Formats: sequence, structure tokens, C-alpha cells
Amino acid sequence: MDIAIRAAILVTLLVIVASLGSGLFYLMKDRGDSRRTLNALTLRITLSIILFLLILLGFLTGVITPNQSPLA
Repeated sequence: MDIAIRAAILVTLLVIVASLGSGLFYLMKDRGDSRRTLNALTLRITLSIILFLLILLGFLTGVITPNQSPLA
């Protein structure tokens, strides 16, 4: 479970970056003539929500632990 959650988080981050790049490409190429930029933004928002839920799941299951405070 430990590796699965960490791998899912990493893959989700990589797909978010790819979606960001495709959105930029469509924005420059289409000049607002198509909905591809909007679709890339929608995908990126959905993936960001999934990433948040994966991080929350990892935190609640103990796979991801917060760092200790430097003041402690």
C-alpha cells in the first residue's frame, strides 16, 4: 500500500504537468478558436483534486508523515 500511494501521487503529478504543457500548447496554437485549452484546464483541476485526496489518504493511513517542527 505504501508504494502504491506514493506511485499514484507521483504519476498524478506527472500527468498534471503534462496537462499544463498541453494547455499551453493549445493556447498558443488555437488562439482561442477551440475548447481544447478549457478541456486541459478541466482535466488539470480534476487531477489536482485527485492528488489532494491521495495525499489526504496517505496522511490518514500513515504512509505520509509530516516533518517535525524545527522548534521542537
